[in-house]
Amino acid sequence: MVKKPTKKTAKKDVRIVNIVVSTSLEKDIPLEKMAATLPNTEYNPEQFPGLVLRIKDPKTSALVFSSGKVVCTGARTLADVDRSIQSIIRSLKKLNIHVTITPKITVQNIVASGSIGMDLNLNVLGLRLPQTEYEPEQFPGLVHKLRGTNATFLLFSNGKIVCTGTKTEQEVNDATDKLIENLKKVLDAKE
Repeated sequence: MVKKPTKKTAKKDVRIVNIVVSTSLEKDIPLEKMAATLPNTEYNPEQFPGLVLRIKDPKTSALVFSSGKVVCTGARTLADVDRSIQSIIRSLKKLNIHVTITPKITVQNIVASGSIGMDLNLNVLGLRLPQTEYEPEQFPGLVHKLRGTNATFLLFSNGKIVCTGTKTEQEVNDATDKLIENLKKVLDAKE
């Protein structure tokens, strides 16, 4: 017989799945030349002013704008972010565009997902947990904005979660711990 985790033995297992960052290379970038020369690019200025650059290792994508601004997404670690930005700089060097600064990277958002190790009654949580939206006919998860933080969670009945809105791994962990504490209070009050 497999024992279901109880609230006392609930195990948190949450991992970062996407880091979104922005930076500036402080150079004007010829996007048409990039698109014509480099592989794995998409550029359609009639639809969107930026060039999409897909980086193979680490597997990330970057939006590159003619102003030199860059938005990079898909990295799972800050080391991968750095490697992605360096890959862009190397690609530009091939086009005779030399970036001489060390770009200042700003984390815009971290997305984490995983499990909090306990089943959740979303109907009860939708009624008792503040700052929630739960419409099971439209979406099977409950959306919860965690008070006092920038974190927003998607909660599913099997204990799986997605966290967004944080900017550091510590914020992800702190917000998830606070979420679990709040969930236990709400679920304990029901019993």
